[in-house]
Amino acid sequence: MVSRTAGGRGATIPVIALTGYLGAGKTTLLNHVLRTPQARIGVVINDFGEINVDASLISGQIDEPASIAGGCICCLPDDGQLDTALARLADPKLRLDAIIVEASGLADPAALARIIGFSEIDGVRDGGVVDVVDAVRHFDTVDCGGMAPARYGAATLVVVNKLDQIPESDREAALRRVEARVRERNSRAHVIGAAGGRIDPALLYDVAAATDEAGQLSFRDAFFDEPTDAHDHVHAESVTVTADGSVDPERLLELLESPPAGVYRMKGIVAVRHRSAARRYVVNVVGPAVHIARAATSSRDPSHLVAIGTHFDTATVRALMADALRPADGPPSSVTQRRWQRYLART
Repeated sequence: MVSRTAGGRGATIPVIALTGYLGAGKTTLLNHVLRTPQARIGVVINDFGEINVDASLISGQIDEPASIAGGCICCLPDDGQLDTALARLADPKLRLDAIIVEASGLADPAALARIIGFSEIDGVRDGGVVDVVDAVRHFDTVDCGGMAPARYGAATLVVVNKLDQIPESDREAALRRVEARVRERNSRAHVIGAAGGRIDPALLYDVAAATDEAGQLSFRDAFFDEPTDAHDHVHAESVTVTADGSVDPERLLELLESPPAGVYRMKGIVAVRHRSAARRYVVNVVGPAVHIARAATSSRDPSHLVAIGTHFDTATVRALMADALRPADGPPSSVTQRRWQRYLART
């Protein structure tokens, strides 16, 4: 599928790993987020195991799903199959909003995250690891006691799915039980509950399109007749802060490296003060992954940051973002300059 994202430096496509044990609801979640009106999503799937992506949702959005044979993606020999798929979908002509890699139920999330993180394909960036958990069977099949499974450590977003299949009085306890185990391995993963994989796609990616292309049926008209229950659909919250002047990179990095509680991802364009002049950068944060690239233009528009997540204190998040965007008092230290340059070098 294709996004109308403007090309050029800084316009990168998030690659999101979608993992989860057999039957947890990965494909159900994928089919749900593919229904996003006007979104253009590239999909990489396995031919191994049970794959049931709704072809009607992909048709018209991408030419073909990029399919990889040979077992779970993380176990493929290093012969460039995943990179080939990503390179194809990263073509600027497709204008993708996101690429989702759906792994088989036996895939190791950490291994898949490493493959995506070390990919050298131009135009893509790490979009996080979404691990789907079966609220009913998880502690019988995946987390059977003892040490918390290593898979928790790789996740940026844990979706405790199928909560509707357990008694309502037990749902909060089930969610907190999973979260407690995740915290044994991962202090920063965002943990949310869901039913039928119905999470807000805004947690995963932005939709660049403003209108449907001429001659195409509206995605909203075609696909948003899916019944949803307001009580089991996870809605994202967002806060936007703008500021004039160039910001202090040290204060900004502190916020990007340690987002406020409840914030899953951050994005924006900021003017950053350097010794000789201010420069504009595109920033994207998902979990611990901080992506910084030079902006495509030298516009004089104000700096802005957007925080996206669930169940956060809006006033606190807004205050922390405003503080990070305060004008710089002077040139940054050499230590801060080196920290900033390290992120640019990774990009």
